[in-house]
Amino acid sequence: MMPEDNGWSDTRRRQYEHIKESELQMGKDEQTAEEIAARTVNKERATKGETKGSA
Repeated sequence: MMPEDNGWSDTRRRQYEHIKESELQMGKDEQTAEEIAARTVNKERATKGETKGSA
């Protein structure tokens, strides 16, 4: 389950769901798929300067 109140935009939420579904289709279990999706979205946010700590 995606963490609540994580500051993600609707675009990032859709990205999370898309990555999660892709990981599930590749045979990953639910928890692993969610972790990969969240880490990927957070890394993308940091790279694009969308987080407080990114500079």
